[in-house]
Amino acid sequence: MVKAKADGFSAGLLTPKETAAARALGAGDVEDLVRIPPRRYASPGPLRDLRHLSEGDDISVIATVERVRERAMKNRKGTLLDVRVCDDEGESIQLTFFLFKAHLVNWHMSRLREGTRVLVSGTVSRFRGENQIAHPDYLLLASDPSPEEARAVAAALEPAPVYPLRGAATQKLMRSLLSKALRHVDELRDVIPAAIRRERDLPTIAEAARMLHAPHDQTEVERALRYFRFEEAFVIQSIFARRRAQDVQDAAPQLGTYGDLSRALDGRLPFTLTSSQKDVGEQIAERIAAPHPTSLLLQGDVGSGKTVVALRAMVRAVDSGFQAVLLSPTEVLARQHYSTITSMLGDLARRGHLDAHESATRVRLLVGAQKASERRESLLDLMSGEAGIAVGTHALLTESVDFLKLGLVIIDEQHRFGVDHRRQLRSKGPGDLRPHMMVMTATPIPRSAALAFVGDLDLLTLEGRPREGADVSSFVVPLGDTAWRERMWERVLEEVHAGRQAFVVCPRIDPEDPAQAATPADPSGSEHPLHAVTPTLEMLRAKPGFDALRIEELHGRLPSDIKRERMEAFAAGDIDVLVATTVIEVGVDVPNASVMLVLDAERFGLAQLHQLRGRIGRGAHPGIAFFATQFSRQSAQHDGLVELASTTDGFALAELDLERRGGGDLVGDIQSGTSVAVRFLDVGRDARMILEAREDALVTEALSRGALTTSSLEAPSASEHDALDAAIARHSARGVDNLERS
Repeated sequence: MVKAKADGFSAGLLTPKETAAARALGAGDVEDLVRIPPRRYASPGPLRDLRHLSEGDDISVIATVERVRERAMKNRKGTLLDVRVCDDEGESIQLTFFLFKAHLVNWHMSRLREGTRVLVSGTVSRFRGENQIAHPDYLLLASDPSPEEARAVAAALEPAPVYPLRGAATQKLMRSLLSKALRHVDELRDVIPAAIRRERDLPTIAEAARMLHAPHDQTEVERALRYFRFEEAFVIQSIFARRRAQDVQDAAPQLGTYGDLSRALDGRLPFTLTSSQKDVGEQIAERIAAPHPTSLLLQGDVGSGKTVVALRAMVRAVDSGFQAVLLSPTEVLARQHYSTITSMLGDLARRGHLDAHESATRVRLLVGAQKASERRESLLDLMSGEAGIAVGTHALLTESVDFLKLGLVIIDEQHRFGVDHRRQLRSKGPGDLRPHMMVMTATPIPRSAALAFVGDLDLLTLEGRPREGADVSSFVVPLGDTAWRERMWERVLEEVHAGRQAFVVCPRIDPEDPAQAATPADPSGSEHPLHAVTPTLEMLRAKPGFDALRIEELHGRLPSDIKRERMEAFAAGDIDVLVATTVIEVGVDVPNASVMLVLDAERFGLAQLHQLRGRIGRGAHPGIAFFATQFSRQSAQHDGLVELASTTDGFALAELDLERRGGGDLVGDIQSGTSVAVRFLDVGRDARMILEAREDALVTEALSRGALTTSSLEAPSASEHDALDAAIARHSARGVDNLERS
């Protein structure tokens, strides 16, 4: 048997160099090795004769060497080796080798002697009106054809895997170690139960491994890839299925009371709820009234009204005798939520004050940078139950924070938190009760990505907007176009002089930050440093017209009290231009801000740029968004930004982002796990397969627990169950356990 991962590779299986190459790619045993996907396959052209060739044709031909000639290169040191070969039809072509070392010249000449038969593969090019193949691959053949030769030719024409390389590894080394690994694939256990493989027409792991790393043709490559994509989807969906099964077994508070506080809030809302807000609110109310913990993902586009939906759920928790907490990723956003919630509740949030409503509760803020006295009061109110609602950052996760009866946890911008963060809050329920969990995102996630990355959360979607607000016009500005660039800054000045405010967003804080390199070279071949907050602030303060404005910076490295003061000053209209990072991406509500300028916009995802654009046009004034890029109008980067500028539909942009950047970017920090753990799946391309794997994982889990007795599938055997357990552990070790989970 192949040794377990903990023991590494079997003694003597790999050389030290091969072992180092495998470990550099994250492979600790044969199980891991066979699941390293080739980047691509180098497929020789089809076997043919030399008639009717065109430039760019990939061909293979069996030919005989007619002439070999060496000559010095004219413009540089080295040797040009010309080899004329002729096929059986008498057609010839020249093979050209550019060689810079004498031993290579001697090596090729010793092999390519006149009269030698060779199998040649390469791409046809033209030189001085004649066809040639530069640096072809070739295989020496015997003087007479034989069955052995036919097998050798067939093997040479098979697709050759091209692997990712790390360190000093070469393709030859990688193919050698994978060849050795394939000798042991019959000892590997199948992760996908046999019943599912039959149902989905999938090969075994041994067959799939051989077809992936030693395919006979492209059909075998596709069949192998289908197996590994399904296996990956099945393991991930099995993780989700087990979590759902665990939820059913746990107890949760039943938050089903629509009491005085809920009625008072609904009666004083300054707007009418949209039909989508009502529908989603009813679904949430039904879920949190259940005796088992619910796990929800609430998504909605910019301005869809998620906050009021969340507040109504929190108030229902308070009416039911429990507490609710809203966790935000940044202090800026936490304070924004606290201000919004206390404003909407009014005297309903002033329990203990003379002017409080008779059904009032308290709302407490808990953030890292807080006076000791404020923190102490918040902790006491949460522990005693006086505060029904808490709003805060990671400070809510510390051991010193205790709740009397926590019943509902709401996490805003769910991608900013790890799994451990959410589990910490869910462990703070009273006794053996686990709070209900709802995570929110303003970055719409296409259904296929949601199933792949947050598949254990029930997806609820808010559609439309309670109020359309002012229109936002978007423009893409190539920074190399002086007229456009200067006009962009003029428009910022015009808006400020009209009494409004502006955001200027940069992708980095400090130009010396080694974590960020220069932008990729544009088609002209030049490279550009990324814009940073600090030099941009200095540039604007010195720029004619801007030198009289009130310009400040905002980013994550500033002390918390400074960040708070800056945001409060900007919201109060005391700052004209705020130069910031994406710390202002979500939650910032300044109705007077009418213009946003994003520098190096190509560095951000379309969904993220859409979020940034959502910070303007929130009041009565039309908004203007400028997406400035170092890339020219002929570039793909410019074209992508134009697509963003042409639509304000966040869901359409999310689908486009999914196609261009992959699912990881849609769910933020999740990519740090999935970039390692999800190697084969593409959530856009494989949406149907993910659905199939989800169905099979749910049924398999139910059959294993005895919760389902009739199915076209069979319950997995003990060995199949063990193999799946091991696969889940292996994926979790590589980061899949960081998939979104409450």
